[in-house]
Amino acid sequence: MKTLKGTVVSDKMKDTIVVEVSRYTKHAKYQKYMNLKKKYKVHDAGNTKKIGDKAVIGECAPISKGKHFTVIS
Repeated sequence: MKTLKGTVVSDKMKDTIVVEVSRYTKHAKYQKYMNLKKKYKVHDAGNTKKIGDKAVIGECAPISKGKHFTVIS
């Protein structure tokens, strides 16, 4: 099971938050280090998280077309 850590950037949807996960990686060809960011839609039953909160998310069975993660803490 994949787990990721990130920051909540949106909580406007019902039972869904958007978490931005950033990672620091090296480019394969140019050997330059980069900060890469990706946003994930996450199932948050009861809307417990707010914008700016840190969230640990875990992979789960698909809940909808774009929602494949759930809040762990």
